[in-house]
Amino acid sequence: MAIVETRYGKVEGASHAGVHAFKGIPFAAPPTAERRWRAPEPPVPWPGVYAATEWGKQAWQPAVEDAGMMSFVFNARNAAYRDEDCLQLNVFTPGIDAAKRPVLVWIHGGGFAGGTGGTPIYDGTALARRGESVVVTINYRVGPLGFLHLHELTGGRIPASGNEGLLDQVEALRWIRDNIAAFGGDSNNVTIFGESAGGMSIGALLACAPARGLFHRAILISGAASTANPLDRAVEATEGLLQRLGLSARDDVDKLLALDPAALTDAARGYRAPGGGMTFQPCIDGTLLAELPLAAIRQGSADGIPVLVGTQRDEWRGFAMTNPLTANLDESGLMAEVSQHVEDAQSVVDGYRRIRRRRGAATDPVSLFAAIETDRKMRMPAIDLAEALAERGESAHHYIFAGESPWDGGVLGSPHAIIIGFVFGTHAFSDASAAFFGKGESADALSTNLQDAFIAFAESGNPRTAALADWSAYNAATRSTAIFGDPVSVASAPYEEERALWVGREVSPPFGARRW
Repeated sequence: MAIVETRYGKVEGASHAGVHAFKGIPFAAPPTAERRWRAPEPPVPWPGVYAATEWGKQAWQPAVEDAGMMSFVFNARNAAYRDEDCLQLNVFTPGIDAAKRPVLVWIHGGGFAGGTGGTPIYDGTALARRGESVVVTINYRVGPLGFLHLHELTGGRIPASGNEGLLDQVEALRWIRDNIAAFGGDSNNVTIFGESAGGMSIGALLACAPARGLFHRAILISGAASTANPLDRAVEATEGLLQRLGLSARDDVDKLLALDPAALTDAARGYRAPGGGMTFQPCIDGTLLAELPLAAIRQGSADGIPVLVGTQRDEWRGFAMTNPLTANLDESGLMAEVSQHVEDAQSVVDGYRRIRRRRGAATDPVSLFAAIETDRKMRMPAIDLAEALAERGESAHHYIFAGESPWDGGVLGSPHAIIIGFVFGTHAFSDASAAFFGKGESADALSTNLQDAFIAFAESGNPRTAALADWSAYNAATRSTAIFGDPVSVASAPYEEERALWVGREVSPPFGARRW
């Protein structure tokens, strides 16, 4: 056992394999009762010693009975351990001393509607040990409790901006600034890293004034700076959800504040805001976020913060193959899907078919759809962010993760979330995780190379390692990109023909700027 004294009281964690783990530490007061839909407040100090040896509560969200290939990102205790009192974090450190180690803070994904920082796949033991660093994973409010804009419709009686989940992340970073030295970490060397909604959150934090100075480097995985609801869409989404609940924003404020979180979550689970895409996401409220994060970054909001950004090679393949609406697309269905979001869809489809056929890749409608959506929703926003920083003379590095999942005989390629187990070194912590990530010497080597790059970046702002000696900062001339596959390598302008198809083309929000 190990005991650390924080500003709010003592915490006791467990020690294993050379790393001390402290789980479920409150970093804010419970956002319940009158605090629901309000900015987080500091935690209430506790007497005695707080037991921090078990994964804590997770934000209220739909219970996950079986998430299939994505089950590993949810805590197995999901249904029983959901709670509005969820603002907790987990710390993994090799030493409780004054060593001032680099700090890596993980922001989990889950589409802004689910997920948790307290789950075995995000166990920071291996990463902390390999990098001689302090790893922190955090919770934040998700779904309607974290990203519902109520201020406009309630006339301010409920002040929710739709960014409460983002403010939770900022509050966690404040706690880390004030307490991490007691865990052997350096509050002046904090790297935030996150995947999917976590990466998109980081894109927003790069544009968020209250977060300035609370972190010093940023790693965005499968998410960039092009995700935020315009205010009118956020209000429209709120109106639609309240209609499902049978409530009026102006007349039923007290009922809203007293509403059982299960009823709120159940109503949100089947609701899709007009226009599609994610209903819940950060909101351009005019205060915390004045504009799309990418626009703010282009004007200098992220200056001085080195960025590492990238995607999986086949991000959308898993989604395309498991969604009944797209799993059996024919040619007309492919055109209908692509036409919803892309200007001159025929030229995009024809271009991808021509490029992939020449490369020897599959050109059936499902494969084409997955490749197009991978680039539209993930790779192009990542490149957009890297280019925006490069144009300002700022440091940005770009990567593509190409490690392949063995799931169902390898049909997924390198899908969304495949990188997670390799980042944390938890790819083979169970049979279920190994079935998705893979195991063995090759998988272990890939994890080692990825961790080394992330650790190097956290230490210096440059992810170059001996295995990736030619990896340079991204710019439009060379488009240097690390490829994390077997083996790892560095390429100049990989998949350049696909990228060129998007230049100057109109696409629909919410996953990107309207024109690349």
